[in-house]
Formats: sequence, C-alpha cells, structure tokens
Amino acid sequence: METLKVLLYLIGGGLVLSYGANLFVNASSHFARRFGISPVIIGLTVVAFGTSAPELAVNVLASIQGNSDIAMGNVVGSNIFNVAFILGICAMIQALFVSSQLIRIDIPIMIIASALLWGMAKDQNISWIEGAVLFSGVILYTLLQIRLAIKGKDADKEFEQEFSAKGSPVKDTFILIAGLALLILGAKFFVDGAVLGARILGISEAVIGLTIIAAGTSLPEVATSVAATIKGERDIAIGNVVGSNIFNIFAVIGVSALISGNLSVNPHMASVDTTVMLVIAFLCLPFVIWRKQLDRWLGVAFFISYAGYTYYLIQLNG
Repeated sequence: METLKVLLYLIGGGLVLSYGANLFVNASSHFARRFGISPVIIGLTVVAFGTSAPELAVNVLASIQGNSDIAMGNVVGSNIFNVAFILGICAMIQALFVSSQLIRIDIPIMIIASALLWGMAKDQNISWIEGAVLFSGVILYTLLQIRLAIKGKDADKEFEQEFSAKGSPVKDTFILIAGLALLILGAKFFVDGAVLGARILGISEAVIGLTIIAAGTSLPEVATSVAATIKGERDIAIGNVVGSNIFNIFAVIGVSALISGNLSVNPHMASVDTTVMLVIAFLCLPFVIWRKQLDRWLGVAFFISYAGYTYYLIQLNG
C-alpha cells in the first residue's frame, strides 16, 4: 500500500510540476509582452526560469523542511542528467550543432558555475554568504544575455509569435496564480513521495535526490530538448540544457542556501557526485571546440556514462 502511495506521489507530483511550469511560463510571458518587454529578453529570462521552475520549487520546499540531501541531490543530479542523459538522447537522434556563442560564453560559464559549486561543497556546507555569491551569478548572467541580445538585435520571429500577448489580463492573472499553486503542490507531493520511498527502500535521501527527483524535475528540459532536436532546432536543444544547468547552480542552490542559512552537503556528494557533475560539464567543451557539434557517438558515450553512474549509485546503497 505504501509503495503504491509513493508511486502516486512521484508520478502525480511530477506531472503537476511540469504542467504548473508550463502555465507559469505562458502567463508570465504574456504579462511581459503587455509591458513592452522584448521577446528575446522574455525567452532569456522567463523561459529559462520556467524550465528550471520544478527544481526551484522542490528545493525551496526541501530547504524549508530541512531536507538538504534532497535539495543538493536535486541540482547535482539534474545537471548530470541534463548533460549525460538529455544531450545523450538528443545527440543519438541527430548530431547537435553548437553555436559560437555557446562555445565562447555559455558552456565556459556552465563549467565555471560547476567548479564554483564543487569548490564550495568541499567543506560539506554551503553558507548563506556562498548562496548570495551564487545568486548574484544568475543576475550577472541574465544581464550579460540581455546585453548580448540588444547588441545582436536579431529579429526573433519565433519568440514574437510564441509570446505575443494573447487572452485577457484577468485570464493571465488566474493562470499565473494557478501555475504557481501547481508548482508548490507538485513539489510537495514529489518531495513527500521521495522521502517516503527512501525510507521504505532503505535508500538515502541523497541518492533519491540524485536520481528520481533529479530526473522528475528535469521533465521540462527533456520535452523541450527532444522536441527541438526532432524539429531540427539543434542549437536550441543544447542551449536549453546549458542554460538550465547554469540557472540550477546559481539560482536554485543560491536560493536554497539563503533559505536554509547553511545548506549541508553529504560527504559522498561533496567528494564524488559534484566531481562527476564538473567532469561531465567540462567534457562538453573540447568536443564542441574540435567538431562544433555533439556527434552521435558522443551521445552514446554520454548515455552509457549516465547509466553506469546510476548503476553505481544503486550498488552503493544496495
């Protein structure tokens, strides 16, 4: 009976999280358009936040409840999942072209953010001061993207069409509130189900955070990147993953540390899992510099590495 309850909580919570994030993105973008905000900036801010909203919602709740292993495991696991699993799957569908901006700016920033978190986690604690430093990173990164967007001044018709101001303000207000409510509700079900499942199976909350919660909160990234790959928008596919990883570290961990005051880090996560996250982030760079794309064979290698990492975690707690 309890096992069924866990499955219902995880599956139901995951679906509610994803649906809530979608409602929140749509309503927020419509509001932004009404205030005359550029479609490009909407895409770089609202949409980037939207795909990582489930991670943020889960981490805020986990931090309030004192479940630091779930909070840290969610971000570290999501970042590993995003690169190794999502990019692996997408590259296996077809080779992913990587734009020059991603190579010069965004992937190096993802590596720097990963290195910062790796270094901060070494003492098995992320203080509120370190959280403030991380959160300032997302502000600087967003300002950088806005500056690049203004400098490039590219006509982004796709965003213009997707985020045009549709519907009424009253309807958008209702959808915005409903989206936020669903995010909070979905996060509660998801975290409660994960904690209960960990207790039943005798698996640590850290491993649950690194695997089940990380994969569940990354559902929007999976859907976005796979759909973009199939449609031939391969640059969007990899950009979505890189941007999400940057946001996860700077904003999600930053907010979690600020809320909790001191976000404790599991010893294994501090020494092993954050290292895996950093290595996988770094591995992207030499291949994209060399080939300007992620080839199918690299996608297979990423996918196999994620399967091996997950097997290792299961064996470690078996």
